[in-house]
Amino acid sequence: MNDYSIYGAFLVGIMGAGHCISMCGGLVGALSANLPQNDASNRLVNQLGYLFSYNSGRIISYAIAGALVGFSTSALGLLFDVDLYLLIMRVLAGLMMIITGLYIAQIWSGVVQIERAGKWLWKLISPVANRFIPIKNKRQAFIAGGLWGWLPCGLVYSMLTWAVAAGNAVDGALVMAAFGFGTLPALLSAGVAASTFSRWVQKASVRKVSGVVLIAFGIQTLYIAIGQLN
Repeated sequence: MNDYSIYGAFLVGIMGAGHCISMCGGLVGALSANLPQNDASNRLVNQLGYLFSYNSGRIISYAIAGALVGFSTSALGLLFDVDLYLLIMRVLAGLMMIITGLYIAQIWSGVVQIERAGKWLWKLISPVANRFIPIKNKRQAFIAGGLWGWLPCGLVYSMLTWAVAAGNAVDGALVMAAFGFGTLPALLSAGVAASTFSRWVQKASVRKVSGVVLIAFGIQTLYIAIGQLN
């Protein structure tokens, strides 16, 4: 995997802000609205501490998922010639990126169907996550973030195809971690100024620009993968 994959994953996280707000903004807003206040004069510092704890857990869960799917590729490589398999996964990664971009730009909502396919996993995890509500300390915020990182999300699924195409556990984890760090500004802002930021990222112009950027990434990924297939 080259550095471009990591930088690309980071940029996808940033440009997917609208989708992140839609999927996780409500959770972050609810978390922020019910935080324990130890010192009223440092409310913002206290709030950011909890939000960083929550998002640290979320990003680590992304990295774990990336490591698992990346490892699956390296394990297959011990048994088979997986070059063709990796190229096919890169094609799938490009298609997923285009589908997600179309959703963010409000052109086509097909990614919602993909997210529904992962709801079975969230049904298993959500009862455990709900035990940490309301959040009482930063350790609980970290654990809750780690569990909520498995929330069904088409953008996460598309990045997991990048992690599979990375070919090993370390690179798969790096791709997903970079993506997670890219989403950090949106979700931190959602926690601190939920209503203002949410209105901004839901603007049609912002969503269309973000969607077009993701579609461009998908097309470039497809172009490179198809060229390698030939």
